[in-house]
Parts: sequence; structure tokens; C-alpha cells
Amino acid sequence: MPHFDIITNVMLLNSVSVLSAVFQVWAGCIAQERKRIIAIPIMAIVLILLGYLLFALGFLLEKRNDPQIETQVAISVRTAILGSVLVSLNWWENYTTLFNITFLENMSKDIAKSRNMIVSSALCHWFVVVACKMHALRSSFAVPMYLASVAVLAVILGPMIFIYRTSEDTTTHCENLKDIQIFNKTFKGPEWALKLVVDNTQTLCARNDVQELDKATLAFLGSSTINWWLGLILSTIYIWFLRIQRIERTQGLFVRRLYEGPFLEQSMLLNTRFEILKINKSKRLDKYRPKGNPSNDVGFEFHIFFDDAYKDVTDSCGRHVNEYAETVVEVLREVYIVFSEDDPSLFKQRPLLPSQKIINTPYGGRLQYILPKGNTLMVHFKDKLLIRHKKRWSQIMYLYYLLGWRLNNKYARVWAGLGRAGLGKFDQGIDEKTLAEELKREKDNTYILALDGDTDFQPCAVMLLVDRLKQYSEVGAACGRIHPTGSGPMVWYQKFEYAVGHWMQKTAEHVMGCVLCSPGCFSLFRASALMDDNVMKKYTTKATEAGHYVQYDQGEDRWLCTLLLQQGWRVEYNAAADAYTNAPQDFKEFYNQRRRWGPSTMANTIDLLGSGKLTSQKNSSISMPFILYQIITMMASILGPSTICLMIAGSLIYIFKLEANHALIIAVVPPAVYLGLCFKLKSDTQIKVAGVMSIVYALFMTATIPTIIGQMVEEQTFVTPAGIFFISMVLMYVSAAALHPQEFSLVVYGLLYFLCIPSGYLLLTIYSIVNMNNVTWGTRESGGGAAKTPLAALQRRTLQAKLCECLCCRAPPEEEPKQDMVAQTMAGTEMQELDDYHDCKPQERIYTMIHYVSFIDTETKSGRKLQKQQSSDELDEQDPDILEAHLYKNGLGQEALCFQNPTAVERSVKLV
Repeated sequence: MPHFDIITNVMLLNSVSVLSAVFQVWAGCIAQERKRIIAIPIMAIVLILLGYLLFALGFLLEKRNDPQIETQVAISVRTAILGSVLVSLNWWENYTTLFNITFLENMSKDIAKSRNMIVSSALCHWFVVVACKMHALRSSFAVPMYLASVAVLAVILGPMIFIYRTSEDTTTHCENLKDIQIFNKTFKGPEWALKLVVDNTQTLCARNDVQELDKATLAFLGSSTINWWLGLILSTIYIWFLRIQRIERTQGLFVRRLYEGPFLEQSMLLNTRFEILKINKSKRLDKYRPKGNPSNDVGFEFHIFFDDAYKDVTDSCGRHVNEYAETVVEVLREVYIVFSEDDPSLFKQRPLLPSQKIINTPYGGRLQYILPKGNTLMVHFKDKLLIRHKKRWSQIMYLYYLLGWRLNNKYARVWAGLGRAGLGKFDQGIDEKTLAEELKREKDNTYILALDGDTDFQPCAVMLLVDRLKQYSEVGAACGRIHPTGSGPMVWYQKFEYAVGHWMQKTAEHVMGCVLCSPGCFSLFRASALMDDNVMKKYTTKATEAGHYVQYDQGEDRWLCTLLLQQGWRVEYNAAADAYTNAPQDFKEFYNQRRRWGPSTMANTIDLLGSGKLTSQKNSSISMPFILYQIITMMASILGPSTICLMIAGSLIYIFKLEANHALIIAVVPPAVYLGLCFKLKSDTQIKVAGVMSIVYALFMTATIPTIIGQMVEEQTFVTPAGIFFISMVLMYVSAAALHPQEFSLVVYGLLYFLCIPSGYLLLTIYSIVNMNNVTWGTRESGGGAAKTPLAALQRRTLQAKLCECLCCRAPPEEEPKQDMVAQTMAGTEMQELDDYHDCKPQERIYTMIHYVSFIDTETKSGRKLQKQQSSDELDEQDPDILEAHLYKNGLGQEALCFQNPTAVERSVKLV
């Protein structure tokens, strides 16, 4: 404003936060917050109003000779105060959700739809969002914005103060400003700086009291600017304590997508999401969303599936659950006692343990618990003599149980005229269109969280995945950041391997196209995606060819994602959803795990690339450049062993001064010998040989590092196979770690990863290719010595898995009821469950799956003999009680499950 000096014009902008502070007090009073929290915005209001008062007194009490100028100044003062108050209304949208006024909320949504972002606004907005998402909220956003006005004054007043000190007095200095040519004699600098100093100094010299250094005027001027600045800080102090997730939604950070140019820093601060400061206590998943709470947006139900949970007992008329199942029952008892004690006092009453419900099922048995907050936990014990075992068939079982029976069946019953009172609006006037829409809505809002038995996570990690699927309807699955846990060199190697895999591969796939594998240890799937055409139906395909065993059973989670991608669904990665899982600590277990993963990854990638053109047409997230990226990745994997041999050959040439051909032959001979041994030796012996060769290669790699560096120095170039490989790896990994400062310490394990490159990229590749005929699981298997394991050790092992850190479980009473005493008819029980399921129907529903696997060790002779006797083909022919599942279409055209064997259905209760 022309009648105000530069200092007043700059600092007056900070007063636009006055109404935001008023809204904060109002919201705090509505929320009945503590007085010390409301006192902060009250202090901001007082300081801003005091700044207005001092600002008005400083200009209105100033002596002027011209009455017309005094009138104009008085009008300008009133206009400035009223204008700043009106401008402060600009950020009212930040507080509409706190007052629950429908009119204001609707108006805010309409305004948001009509806004567009310009280039400068987009850049400013983007830089601030990056600062917040990097968790540099205070140092890179709040502090720079608070100091912006001070920095502007420092830039403006600095040259003016320096020039003033070289002048005789202020009067002479202001007189010289009337003629720039005279002032230019005392100023040495560029012309633009001269004009800036002259323009800014003239605004101060226009005030007689400032020119005469009147102390009262200067005090009013300084006090008003300080009060406005402090008022802005106090009215936006909530930003200092704002809770931001590791990866926060952009629309969750700022209310509006635009900023106001004249109020740059003020608009960015006042536009930041406001939330009342509260202490948020961590909750278990059961307590996080208790059942029956009308404000819940998500309802949980938990299932634990035990694969091969039964064993034969001598002189017994039936099969009994094994030690692992008994251990879980004991663990549930202990954990329930711990998590049910909400009373912090020392002398408290021990919570009662309610009875568990034991149900006979066609696949074995089921335990049902009611958690303290009303959610349901079911433990399913599978008998492999009654239903197909292994992980993929467990997934098929629970998917058809939850989606085919629990979800589809109630709509099929309504359509068949068997409606119940619990279905409410479907009792009367039901039509096919309404029923189909309701079924589709429930499919879209039903999710399955797949977990392994040793997976540990926090409720917030699950909600991040839920939000991802809620926000984007085309997302069929989402996975989180997996952290391996354990101790020892093998775990150290995997920590770095997992880190760079998520930093680079998962992130690149998420940004460029879709994630190709959502791991079964922590992934969220949408029910409608799983029930889509050619997804679940094809997933139930029985392996009959060699390639089927590799693709279908060795990497079932990757194959399921491949089916989702080919059907047009998107699979995403959320780096903020952290989950922790036990990693193989033994060299043998690690090799057996990667023996499954390597070939299955290649088989599924080839399958996806083979249908790349059709998939890119059906899936909008997969483009031909992304297909090209996968082809390059596949070629790099294939060339990995040869690259290792070339790197070793280069080191031999430098160290021993060998000819290139001789060095290459020496580098190729050891892996060639190991390849021949793999065709002759047993699997365990192959791994032992690989372990010895890995140690030798690690020692060689230790000597290779200085030789690679020396070779580059001697040849004065890094354009060598070994040099390019070494430098590219170091640059990639260090750069990726620098972009993830919270995990930068994992770089320490990169040295071990480098030493194990020949083992991981050369020997492991040979072992995986030669042993593709081995379709056993290889990890978490139990051989003949499992029965001799003490129960206490099993309990410790299960407790270490932290099964119930988030899943608070209710255990059985002190005297466990026998199965035959509590056995119930399953059909009536399932009907009652459907009634209970329909009583409370929140917007989203999550099923949590936990897999516990205790497979037979097929590496032993007895294990292979038992596996041969219990193979699925022989069982189908010999045992009339085996349940063979088949698909059929019901009246609504939905897939359902039926059992072909009538004898098995008659002797057990129908599942569907």
C-alpha cells in the first residue's frame, strides 16, 4: 500500500492468520480439549489484535502538514486491517470438517472441483509436499516459512543500513534520494540493486517521524511487526506437531491445491491440514476396530489355517491334531490373558477364559474364539487325508469358503426365496438388479489380508493398504514393505537384498506399471478381483505338467498376481505399510527357498511377457515400455551368471597376469564342475558343496575388490567388465540408500551382499535349474524328528513369531473340552454365522488369513514313501471319503463350490 513503509507492508501479511486462530479456538471448545491447547491460538489472537492496535496508533498519531494526506492514511489503515481480516477467511475450508456443518462441507467440495493448478503453484505445492513426505516437516517446511518474512526484511534492510551508516545523517540521506544521480555517487553496485534500495528507502523517508528517528514511531513499528509475526507462528504451531505417515496422501496434507501469490508463506502455512493435538495410544487390531461400534469404517474377522494339522496315533480310532496345533491353543490361552488385562492396577481380577467352540468340518476341525472386543477368530485344522494340502490349496479352500459361501451364499438364498429377517430390505420387493448391485458393492468392499504365521505388523500398516484399495477401485491387490528378521550372516544378506529389492524393483514396477508379485506374507486382496473371470477359476487348476508345478505350486502368490494383471487389475506397493517376517537363518533353508522362488519368478514373467500385447490392451497400467523393461530385466537375470564369470576372469587377469582365454576357462571350470555334481548328488549334498564353494568365492571376492580398483587405476579407465559392474552396483545401492535415510544403515550389509554375489547369482542359479523337478516346499518342513520336539520349545518358537501382537486371541478354559463332547452340526452353525455376519455390515470388511505350515519332509526315504502312498491320485481312487471339489454356476451366475463324492458329503456336514 503506497502510504505504508516496506517493513509494514511485508509484516502486515502475517496478520492474515487471525480468523484461523479463532477457528482453532472454536474447534477446541467443541472438542472439549484441555485449556493449555486452546491457550496457544488465544495468544495468537491477542498478539495479532495488539499488532493492529500498535499499527493504527503508529500511523494515526504521526504529525503531518497536509490534512488530505492524513485522511488518506486513515483510510489506508482501516482498509489494511479490514482487508487482512477478510483475506483470513480464505482458509475457512481447513476447519469445515470440525464443525459438522453440511452446507460448508458441500461448498468446500464444490470449490475444490472448480480449481486448477498453474505451473508456479504446482512447483511450490510439490516442493512442500516432498518436504513433508520426507519427514522434514519442521526443518524444511515450518522453519523456512516462519523465517521467510524475516529473510525478506533482512535482504531489503541490509543494503539500506549499510548505506545509511556511510551517510552523515538521515535528513541528508533522504534528501539525496530525490536525485538518483547524486545518490549514485555514494552507491557502488548494479543498477537493479540501486533501484531496489532507492524504492525501499523512499517508503521509509516518506514518514517524517521515521526520518527524524522518533522513538515512539519506531517502537510502534517494531512492536506491531513482531506481534504479527509471533501471531502467525502461534496460529500455525500445530504444524510443528502434525502427525504424518511415512508416505502421506497429498490431499491429506493440504486442504487446497493453490496458494495466493501475495501471501506465499502465509497461504502455505494456513493451508496445511489442521488437527487437534491428542495423545494417540497404540491399539491391538481387535481393539483398533471393536465389533459393534457404529463409527467403524472397517470390520475384521481372523482365520488361521493349519495345513497338515493331523497325525496318526497308535491304538486310536481316529486321527489327532499334531504338536503344532496344540502349541497354538496354548499360545492363544497365554496371549489372551496378557491382552485382556486392561486394568493397570497391581491387584486385579484375572479375566475369565470363555469356552472355545469346536466344530467338526469336512476338512478336519475348526476352533472358534470370540475376541475381547467382539471380533471372531477361527482356527482351521486341515487333514490332508480329507482335503488337498499345501499352501495353494489352503488358499483355494478359504477363498471359496469366505467368498463363495460366506459372501455369495446369502444372496443366492435370498434369490431362491429363502430370505431371512436379518437381510432387512431384501425381504420384500427384491429384484435381480438390486440384488446384483448389492452383491457387487459388498464384493468391492470385502478384502482378504493374507499373512504368514510368523508375520508381525501394526494396525496402521493394514489401514494403509485398506486406504489404497478404498481410494482406487482398479487396484486388486496391494503389498507392503517386508522386513526380514532373525540373526546371522544369512539374515544380514537378506536384509540388504530385501531393501534394494523394495527400493528399486518394487518401486520401479509400481511407478512404471504394476507390481508383479504381492507376497503372501503380507498382502491385501480385493474380493471382487479374486472372484473375477479367469482368476480364481484358473487358480484352482491342478498341476499336471512340469511347468505347472513350477508356476502354480512353487510361487503361488506370484501366479495369483499374474492372473490379476492379465485380467486388468492393478497390483500396487505401499512402502509405508511395514511388516516383519522371519527369514531363513540356515544356508540350506535359504537355498531351498530360493530354489522355489527363482524358477517360479521366471515362469510367471515368461507367461506375462507371452501375453504382453493382450495384457497391455486389457490392463491400462501395463504399457509396452513396461513390457520392454521386464524383458530387459529378464535378460539381465539370464546374463547374471556369465557376468560373474567375466568379473572373476578379469580379476584373474590382473592378479596372475594370465591370458584372457586362460582366465576365462579357469573362471568357468568351477561352476561347470558344480553343474555336473548337481546331476549326480543328492539335494542336501549339493547344498553342502555350494556352501563350501560360497566360502571360497567370498574369499576371492575379498581380494577382487582391490584388484578391480587397481585395474581401473592402471588402465586409467573404468570401462572394463569388472569395473562397470562394480561401479554401477555401488552407485545404485548408495544412491538408493541415500533416498531412504531411515534405512541407510542397511548399507553396512552391502559388503556381505557383494561377497556373496557368486553364490547368489551363480551357484544358486545352477542349483535352482537342476532341481526344478523337486517340488517340495523346502522351508518350515518337519521330518521324522518333529514329534520328539519338546512342547516348551515349540511354544517358544511360536511365541517368537509374535502371532498375537496385533491379533488379541481368546483361549480355551483350563480344562480343554474334548472334540466329541462339543462337536456340533456345521450346517446350523454356518447359518447362524451368516445371521451374525449380516447384523453388523460396515462399509468395508477384512478377512485376515494366517498360514501355519508343517509339511512332511520328503527328502527322507520314509517321507518319500509316505508321500507316494498319500499322493492325491491314489487317494482319490482308494479312499471314498476324500472330498473332490468342483465348480458350478448358481442361479446368479456366480461360481460356487460343491463336492463330487457323495459318500464324503454324507459322512460329514456339507460345507457349501
